[in-house]
Amino acid sequence: MLTELWNDAEGGFHPASAPDFLPGTALKQVQLRRLRAVVSLAYENVALFRARMEERDLTPASIQRIEDIQQLPFTVKADLRDTYPFGLFATPMSDVVRLHASSGTTGKPIVVAYTREDVGVWSEVMARTLACCGLHRGDILQNAFGYGLFTGGLGAHYGAEALGATVVPISGGNSDRQIMLIRDFGVSALCCTPSYFTYLIERAAELGVDMRSLPLRAGIFGAEPWTDGMRDHIEAAAGIKAYDIYGLSEIIGPGVASECSAQQGLHIFEDHFYPEIIDPETGEALPDGEEGELVLTTLSKKAMPMIRYRTRDITSLISEPCECGRTIRRMRRIGRRSDDMFIIRGVNVFPSQIEAALLAVEGTLPHYQIILTRDQGLDQMSVEVEVTPEVFSDKIRALEDVRARLAKAIEHILGIRVGLRLVEPRSIARSEGKAKRVIDRR
Repeated sequence: MLTELWNDAEGGFHPASAPDFLPGTALKQVQLRRLRAVVSLAYENVALFRARMEERDLTPASIQRIEDIQQLPFTVKADLRDTYPFGLFATPMSDVVRLHASSGTTGKPIVVAYTREDVGVWSEVMARTLACCGLHRGDILQNAFGYGLFTGGLGAHYGAEALGATVVPISGGNSDRQIMLIRDFGVSALCCTPSYFTYLIERAAELGVDMRSLPLRAGIFGAEPWTDGMRDHIEAAAGIKAYDIYGLSEIIGPGVASECSAQQGLHIFEDHFYPEIIDPETGEALPDGEEGELVLTTLSKKAMPMIRYRTRDITSLISEPCECGRTIRRMRRIGRRSDDMFIIRGVNVFPSQIEAALLAVEGTLPHYQIILTRDQGLDQMSVEVEVTPEVFSDKIRALEDVRARLAKAIEHILGIRVGLRLVEPRSIARSEGKAKRVIDRR
């Protein structure tokens, strides 16, 4: 194949990215053809989907235009749990070559399946993801996403190999070795969660290693929401360009969307994943530019197609042209979810709001925890935030100054006062995967 023979120079165009530049009319034709095929597949083979279609007096023939997707029923995460383990499969088990499962914190895991063709699509969209982030043949990618049932590790691995990059499949953890291999192997790009990379920066400093002196030039970060303030911290401390990627196990894993060099939103690979934005309360479709809940439909998944899956991620779609030249639409970075919100004294609070506040105050570190308690029937919220060694070892007046500025920043964003405690560096537990930001003791 051409992609296997291609030896693109840095900054060159990789053939894997060609679908990113499809003209709008051609893209819509591809989307409609694939949508009709996947609706037929699900209708014929998934009992839950067929029943919901029949409740609406719909058949696959009802889909005549891409806009007809709005007639179709939603799929939600509870559907995957209720039909555990294989109730949403659309192909026989003999065609399934891979099973993954989510790292859900409650109940049974979310199980997802792949045919051989699905694995091929996954490799393709991850190759496009990495090309979007400026990687090419000859790059050495250290993959610190977790391998195993988690989709992150293998998704990035196969995508990097499809691109022609060299993969270091180190998985998560063993931070000292991570830093050693970046230096010794001449690693130019690294995949992991943003919270784990902030820990690598910290650990490298303890080992006397300046991350900015290493050959690393790009970080590909996903699996958890993070802010522009976190990006600024990472890029300044490590001397790299930090890219946001997006995916979820229920859809395919990583590889649904990626930032490009412009870092002005994440390009959605629309030929495989059709995006919609809806009002999270009413389910009504919203136009491009309006913020709401992201809904995704897999257009080419065979083993386990997802039709209008409600992600609970809050974002908006950007249809304006991107300076990179890609014609596929972008979505704004995910800063919050509709279901990680909690309410304190009538105010809706998202963890990312706390992160934005603390990263705006000099002297704090990007490590924090939100602790929820209940006192005499009233919900209470306090925030523990690490400060730099200089601030913590300085005079009490310096600590109080940082505390006052941070309290003001949080109150400005939330509109309420919360408990605030400044703690010494490294006193909040680190995570090799997704950071645990909220401790609910109610």
